[in-house]
Amino acid sequence: MDDTELYREQILRHAGPVITGRFLGFRASYTREVPIRRPLVLALYVAATVTHALGALVLALLRTGGRGARRTFKDLKKGPEFLVTPMRMRDDLGRLYEVEMHGHLPQSALYRGDLIQITTRPQRDEKLPVRLVQVINLTTLQPLTPRVPTMWSHLGPALMLQAVVGLVVLAAVAAAWLT
Repeated sequence: MDDTELYREQILRHAGPVITGRFLGFRASYTREVPIRRPLVLALYVAATVTHALGALVLALLRTGGRGARRTFKDLKKGPEFLVTPMRMRDDLGRLYEVEMHGHLPQSALYRGDLIQITTRPQRDEKLPVRLVQVINLTTLQPLTPRVPTMWSHLGPALMLQAVVGLVVLAAVAAAWLT
């Protein structure tokens, strides 16, 4: 055992909702997947498949034969991945804090030694550090909010439009069948 392990500085990972201190830097980033509910994705996928099938039928009738690229259900149910970057800061009492930032901030937003105030929120997994919700760079008086992908941005507007058209077609077929 060397001296660095004997006198290792304690890193606080679970702190209050607002922490003020000096920015020390970002650690190595990695990606994490957002879990999404399968029934919702399945319903959207089935509705979009109806529209896709109708489009393929029209194209087959017109003999153009071209089909667009389509993501599989397996790809959709995985959910979006977002960037996780551990961030360290030190308060006025010399305590070292580590929080996780989900998403992206501009490269020039924070410099080592900037006075910052962060708002945090606990994560579902208690073993993980608290999640950074907002940063206010008190040196430049700039409020910063990291942006993360959502389930809706992962599914995309094309699939959502196909799902709406598919639901309209299914509703029209069901109404015609019931009358």
